[in-house]
Amino acid sequence: MKPKVIVVMPAYNAEKTVARTVADIPPQSADEIILVDDCSKDQTVPIARQLGLTVIQHEKNLGYGGNQKTCYAAALKAGADIVVMIHPDYQYDARLVPYLTGLLKDDICDVVLGNRIRTRQEALGGGMPAYKYISNRFLTAAENFSMGQNLGEWHSGLRAYTRRVLETIPWERNSNDFVFDCEFLVQAAAFGFRLGDIPTPARYFEEASSINFQRSVRYGLESLRSIFRYYLHRAHLKRCPLFDPR
Repeated sequence: MKPKVIVVMPAYNAEKTVARTVADIPPQSADEIILVDDCSKDQTVPIARQLGLTVIQHEKNLGYGGNQKTCYAAALKAGADIVVMIHPDYQYDARLVPYLTGLLKDDICDVVLGNRIRTRQEALGGGMPAYKYISNRFLTAAENFSMGQNLGEWHSGLRAYTRRVLETIPWERNSNDFVFDCEFLVQAAAFGFRLGDIPTPARYFEEASSINFQRSVRYGLESLRSIFRYYLHRAHLKRCPLFDPR
């Protein structure tokens, strides 16, 4: 039986880019697209509805992680076998959906990410700020070493998961902030899921969402803290509910 693929989009003020993002998703590669709007102040919702997307609106802003929680809960409820998360800000190449899902359908990986850092020249040439490139490299190296992985990038907003991953990892307990993404990968590695990635172009431009330097520093520290919490949990020194299975 063909697995049901659902694309989820955690959206906030994406009126200028959501149509371009959706247009790039190859025909027949997704059975449904669910956009969760986190109280946008622009026309994201009416545009998404005009595009024929399934739209869910938050009554109050829950943050990036909180948005993803709604995305995954809705996708599982809709019967997804594979869930692809794409930011609707056109920062990631939606043409890669069938490549991401192919690695899951063929049982090669359980989690697949888009890697924006194939080369330094390509990442910086795509507009990635130098400080973000350097911090991404440092954090990814530390995370790979700590969790026994070999991903090209841990901080991508283009991801695909099997249903089993989303039914096993207690992601509802994760942060509602940006560190949700890192916590999820630490959990995936801790639970023994197979992580992989494929190259994707780096796209930084005015309409693409990006956190500022101060929040980037906070995000980096919280990412490292999530690994520290895992090691404390594994050593039975301090229990962390993020690493208790459902």
